[in-house]
Amino acid sequence: MASSTTAPVGRRGRVRWGICALLFFATTINYVDRSVLGILAPTLRTEIGWTDLEYGRISAAFTLAYAIGFIFAGWFIDRVGTRIGYALYLIVWSLAAAAHALAASPIGFALARFALGLGESGNFPAAIKTVAEWFPRRERAFATGIFNAGSNVGVIVAPLVVPWLTLNWSWRVAFAVTGLIGLAWVLFWWPLYRTPSEHPRLGDEERRHIESDPPERNVSVSWSELLRYRQAWAFAVGKFLTDAVWWFYLFWFPLFMTDTFGFDLRTIGLPMVTVYLLADVGSVGGGWLSSNLLRRGWTPNAARKTAMLACAVLILPVAVAPRVEHAWLAVWLVGLAAAAHQGFSANIFTIASDMFPKRAVGSVVGFGGFAGAMGGFLMNLGAGWFRENQGSYVTMFTIAGVAYLVAVAAIHLLAPRLEPAHLT
Repeated sequence: MASSTTAPVGRRGRVRWGICALLFFATTINYVDRSVLGILAPTLRTEIGWTDLEYGRISAAFTLAYAIGFIFAGWFIDRVGTRIGYALYLIVWSLAAAAHALAASPIGFALARFALGLGESGNFPAAIKTVAEWFPRRERAFATGIFNAGSNVGVIVAPLVVPWLTLNWSWRVAFAVTGLIGLAWVLFWWPLYRTPSEHPRLGDEERRHIESDPPERNVSVSWSELLRYRQAWAFAVGKFLTDAVWWFYLFWFPLFMTDTFGFDLRTIGLPMVTVYLLADVGSVGGGWLSSNLLRRGWTPNAARKTAMLACAVLILPVAVAPRVEHAWLAVWLVGLAAAAHQGFSANIFTIASDMFPKRAVGSVVGFGGFAGAMGGFLMNLGAGWFRENQGSYVTMFTIAGVAYLVAVAAIHLLAPRLEPAHLT
């Protein structure tokens, strides 16, 4: 290990935040790539000629592959490490995102979405594991909220860039450019990232801070072992119920605004930017809230669940979004719900590292990510079916409104004290 004297004095205490910035940019790219199709869906519905039911199946292909990918992503990253694993996954999803430019039919888009889902499944297991490696327990919710804010920035950047690329060139160019730009991130990650024990610029003071939690046993855990722990099921059930709603917003909000209020490619950008700017605030705010409660002496159990319950209550009004008459009232309702979702998400990710040791975090997040993606798979199929057969978004927004309260109750029942899992 390199001597700590290699760390410049002016940089001591900041290396971990530089690592967090890399996670933020990777998550931003992740969400740009997955958001492009939703923005272009009204345009492609006309050009390609798919129905709402077919679009639901195309979107479901992504979430199904995302779920399948999570079966292996956490396991793979736990074993090869975050440096190699993160780089490989980002290369795969960037190439898959660019491949959408070659699609010419609903089947072609479904295949491209499936490949994208497999690649993007590595982002959150790698990022959460990196946070567990680089941050002490009391800072993890805040660090998670910061990098998770990249998901909102990505969905803000996409509606600003994608319509411009499409209107000036074509939708194929929009897919190609946004996909391939992700490869640039790898050029930064590979030379800059090391674990704390190997990082040449990490000073003694910051290393002691990172390692200030009580020591953990160096254990790994398989999925078959995880299934025995209520803590793993608490995380997975919470993800199943709430990730489904986020997938619905991501893939169906532009179509909702088009079908209900007449927005198009030239005008959808501002509503999307508004929703995800609010979501950005919620991501950091939700992590800050529970971290602040911890600093005030609250237990992790009380702090995390209080933050999640507050977010769940703020989400309830979104159920009336398809019933309002004014477009911007609907935008603000969805924006408030998106903000509260991201605050909820920052805390539910953090309970994985609250309840499991670092070596198992990737597998736990992979398990929860699988459950969340399966929720998204069912939500997208349901949205397509309800839209095709009812001609309405009411049922889906009602589900979106109540899902988080159900999730809080399920988490509390399965992990009433968020006690650490005692792995054998």
